[in-house]
Amino acid sequence: MNSNKSLGSRFKKSWDHGDIPMWLMLIPTIFFILVMSVYPFTWLIRYVFYDYNGFKAYFVGFENFKRITGDGIYWNSVLHTFEYAILKLVFLLPLSLMTAVLLQRKRFGSGLMQGIYFLPTVISSAVYSLIWYFIFATYNGVLNAFLQRIGVIQQPIDWLGSGKTAMAAVVIVAVWGGFGNYMILLISGLAGIPSDVYESAQIDGANGIQTFFKITLPMLGPVLKVVIMLAITTAFKDYESILVLTAGGPNNRTHVMFSYIFQMVFGTSRAKTPLQIGYGSVLSIVSALIVGVITILYLKISKKMDDIS
Repeated sequence: MNSNKSLGSRFKKSWDHGDIPMWLMLIPTIFFILVMSVYPFTWLIRYVFYDYNGFKAYFVGFENFKRITGDGIYWNSVLHTFEYAILKLVFLLPLSLMTAVLLQRKRFGSGLMQGIYFLPTVISSAVYSLIWYFIFATYNGVLNAFLQRIGVIQQPIDWLGSGKTAMAAVVIVAVWGGFGNYMILLISGLAGIPSDVYESAQIDGANGIQTFFKITLPMLGPVLKVVIMLAITTAFKDYESILVLTAGGPNNRTHVMFSYIFQMVFGTSRAKTPLQIGYGSVLSIVSALIVGVITILYLKISKKMDDIS
């Protein structure tokens, strides 16, 4: 009884101290979280047990879960997701870091170059992917025309229609569209490194390479860890540009987890299969778990690296 009174008195005291404005400001955020996150998730959970095409829902129990075990296209898309993410990160992170180091110094034109490199981040991925779709076009594309003109190739290459080049093409577009965002984040981290540290290194006779590995990278560590985590989660969730460029083709070669899920739930102009929202809901949950496991593994590895250092 006394504990209830104490809780009530503390609650009353918190309101007396002016928490009403705080809660009023939180109401819009709480509302949008409920509407945009909680409700869609509960809706998703409901239809995992149904065969639902957007009009009629038929209860199928655990059939959707059984189906996923034998869905070769989905599990291949999981492997393609890892391939796509690894290739993207291998090129994206070093390019972002190198560009940030070169442009973080206040030189003539550095601000303009930062704006140019950051511009793809502002543009919708669907828009710039459509531009790249025409660049990669087989017979009237800019890339094939240029390579033929300089004599590198004799016949046009089907960049997006060949299983040998399609994944490389979508990775190029992903790196081009994403590295400017991480470049800006790294530049902000570099700006926080005191200049007197570099001056001391120069006095001690350290060259540029030694300064980079002994000072820049260690002091950029906290920002770099966040950038890597954002890059990993984004790479595993990418699908918009793939849908525009290849729609998962050719022969499902560029299907990643979420492009396949999008095709199941919403359909595409190139997909002839009916909508399978219930099955897509199951795939969404499994894919979210995969991304969650990868994120947790990265956080544990980065924590162990901190403990070692």
